Amino acid sequence: MRWEHLTWTEIPDVLAKCDHVAILPVGATEQHGPHLGCGMDTELADQLCARVAEATGALLLPTLPFGCSIGHSRRWPGTIALQPKTLIDVVKDIGDWVHASGVKRLIIVNSHVSNAAPLRCALEMLRAEHDDLMVAVLNSAQLSERVKERHFADAEDWHANAAETALMMAIAPALIREEKIRTADDPDRTEGCVFAHPVNRTSLNGVTGMPSTARVADGQELFAWMVEDLSALIRCAQHEKPPLPFGYHDEAIVYKDIP
Repeated sequence: MRWEHLTWTEIPDVLAKCDHVAILPVGATEQHGPHLGCGMDTELADQLCARVAEATGALLLPTLPFGCSIGHSRRWPGTIALQPKTLIDVVKDIGDWVHASGVKRLIIVNSHVSNAAPLRCALEMLRAEHDDLMVAVLNSAQLSERVKERHFADAEDWHANAAETALMMAIAPALIREEKIRTADDPDRTEGCVFAHPVNRTSLNGVTGMPSTARVADGQELFAWMVEDLSALIRCAQHEKPPLPFGYHDEAIVYKDIP
């Protein structure tokens, strides 16, 4: 069910069978401390969405490997970041083209926290331009209360923490540097801050949280939750209709029309 594996003659039939739902995984390429590979966010988005597409029948778009990671600064090598306005334009363009191919329900699954604002902007632009396209942005760390609780367990402003480390232990061990996990812990220094500081001013090593507490079993459980909870959301999206039928470009209501 991967978009890039289909021919142009096959895509319309596949979309018709899955209620015209497509999933766009959006990751990032950025430093994840001394113990995690820079592709962690992209790996998570890709594997999570692949499992969910298989479970729900939704069509899976190619994973976007770059995101808005400029907050990680240039202190540590490895980050390849897009400006927020660039990410907005890229996702808007993708949305335009998949809509032209027949997608009516676009689910953007985001695995990097700082992508959320640009993705929301792209959502606003797409739904205003395409009246028959419904768009959702779902952040992987907040798919449900249990998923959110596990991600935030060791830090409010977490990054490369116990949850992310455990996830990679479970689904992508090649991204793990076991010998560096025990000394990678770095506390959250943002409590009481008014400003949103870049990572170079909040972390000594690019980590925020306690990766030393990560366990493979915890990652397996968390990933299973994420697959289950995202699949449930996708199934709802396959049948959702707008609460009211009015078109975006319908004529304005005048007071005399209101009963």
